[in-house]
Amino acid sequence: MNAIVNSVRLLGNLGKDPSIKTFEDGGKIANCSLATPHIGKDREGNRVEDTDWHNLVIRGKMAEIVEKYLSKGSQLAVEGTLRSRKYTDGNGEEKSVTEVLVNDFQMLGGKKPKSTKV
Repeated sequence: MNAIVNSVRLLGNLGKDPSIKTFEDGGKIANCSLATPHIGKDREGNRVEDTDWHNLVIRGKMAEIVEKYLSKGSQLAVEGTLRSRKYTDGNGEEKSVTEVLVNDFQMLGGKKPKSTKV
């Protein structure tokens, strides 16, 4: 039962190009948003479409893969854990955010590597 405690699996598309941060030691972290659509019906039986947005945090070698191959619109299946944290923004306001710390992901949809500018 411990394997399912705080376990998240999502399938969706990136909402924008990933943001990559490189540290002095060469390590990387990728932050991106994943859109997961869902379709249901309202009380009158009409079809309703909605989208949930998830903040992804991807570290290490996986962040290098994200940097090289993924961009806005890329389809992705992710597995990870949820983390909620608080921080103070540039205006001194306290904010809270819930993120998916990605343990594994699979690229879907056959998207080609994004071009890199030299």
